[in-house]
Amino acid sequence: MTYCVGLLLNEGMVLLSDTRTNAGLDNISTYRKMFTFEEPDERVIVILTAGSLSVSQTTIARLREAIDDPDGNADTSIMKAPTLLKVADIVGNMLSLVRSEIDQKLSAMQGASASMIVAGQRRGGAMRLFLIYPEGNYIEATEDAPFLQIGEHKYGKPILDRVVKPTTSLVDAQKAVLLSMDSTLRSNLSVGMPLDLAVIERDTCRVTSRRRIEAGDEAFRAMSKAWSKALREGFGQITI
Repeated sequence: MTYCVGLLLNEGMVLLSDTRTNAGLDNISTYRKMFTFEEPDERVIVILTAGSLSVSQTTIARLREAIDDPDGNADTSIMKAPTLLKVADIVGNMLSLVRSEIDQKLSAMQGASASMIVAGQRRGGAMRLFLIYPEGNYIEATEDAPFLQIGEHKYGKPILDRVVKPTTSLVDAQKAVLLSMDSTLRSNLSVGMPLDLAVIERDTCRVTSRRRIEAGDEAFRAMSKAWSKALREGFGQITI
């Protein structure tokens, strides 16, 4: 399994994913689940994936193939699509097609599925954040719901519900997603390090900051300890 989260804020977008893939307790692997597509100053698209590795990797591979296709057009290439809504359509259609094809090959077994978060901005357009379901349909982040999650999201949702608003700064947003991931790491063995963190500042049309956080990262460990201490102290101050 996995955990990925994306935030849509007034100042920009913050995206975080883990890298663990499980095929049983004795078969744990690390695969990147954050994929970036950029044309500097023109558009940036970041895709996070969760679910079947075969479905998600095949979908990403075909999206890349469509980008490289000399005959690619606004209906097939996410780098030529006129809007981020069209990007979501292309990704959703490709995800649905790949899932259907793999399901047919695995008809004697349980079906395979994956979901994705698509974030980005094109020059002159608004920042947009979508959650793409396995069937290819999607929902979009709004001012009332400024974050989207896929994978093992229930453990990391409470802090986001309490803290994240459109006005949240990019610095605080990074703190929020990392603490959300920390809660998930502590509660679910199917989510694991390293982590990939990306920040897209509004109207830059590029990833302005990216970071790979390894298991021994001292800053992440210190933040985790400080959060645990703050929770214990807060709990001790509550009376009933």
